[in-house]
Amino acid sequence: MLRAYRPRQWSKNLLVLAAPAAAGVIDRPLVIAQVTTTFLALCLLSSATYLFNDVRDRAQDRLHARKRLRPVAAGEIAPAHALATAAATALAGLALATAVDVKVGVVGCCYLALTASYSLWWRGVVVLDILVIAAGFVLRALAGGVATDIYLSRWFVIVTASCAIFVVAAKRYAELRENGGVPGARATLRRYSDSSLHLTLTAAAAAAAAAYVAWAFTRPQNVILYVLSAAPFLALLLRYERLIAAGAGQAPEELLQDRRLLALLLAWGVLFLGGVYLGR
Repeated sequence: MLRAYRPRQWSKNLLVLAAPAAAGVIDRPLVIAQVTTTFLALCLLSSATYLFNDVRDRAQDRLHARKRLRPVAAGEIAPAHALATAAATALAGLALATAVDVKVGVVGCCYLALTASYSLWWRGVVVLDILVIAAGFVLRALAGGVATDIYLSRWFVIVTASCAIFVVAAKRYAELRENGGVPGARATLRRYSDSSLHLTLTAAAAAAAAAYVAWAFTRPQNVILYVLSAAPFLALLLRYERLIAAGAGQAPEELLQDRRLLALLLAWGVLFLGGVYLGR
């Protein structure tokens, strides 16, 4: 059951740190408690959706080279047991989110509704399947802001949304190149093309870069550090795109094993957090 929860994908929920880190309040004890609890709640909610998806896709997953090893598809967990566990996990996640703030509970409900509708309908609709998953990333960041009562600026939302679309389009691009015509592949892959997905991820990267640079130049203080942080941010996007072109990216969390990507992420983090926290 722990494997079916897909703990490796919980790293996506670290987006709850984005808003409080950018606001310079992540070091406050109360904020740490709020963010940690929200992170745990999102981990439970996302795992509940993974279980639901695995039950729904078990027949198709058995045809896939990698997905056939998932516990439900492999017959290690009975579908009824997986659904019951998913329901209990979702309720626990909502309870934990509501314990932080009622508004966080509402965001949790929206996340469940979004992911459930994706599993049932949107996953089969070209373009919308990308946008709905990207919206899930934005909701994660929104949960962190709501939990800590931080206003999310338009620049924050644009950069987050653009980066989310970039990552999801890159994932589809990698899937199409490797599994587009094999049994068990996503149905929508047959209606995408290499050129359209590459154009989408390039446009998303350009939007994210433009919004980030525009935001950096409008900072009231430490503007030099913010502007300098744009360099590793842009390099991160370029490195990610290069890894996708080389055949990686079906599982975005696995790209964190790339040393250059990690080094760029560290460099960006140091400059960005330096701009946030120096001279407070």
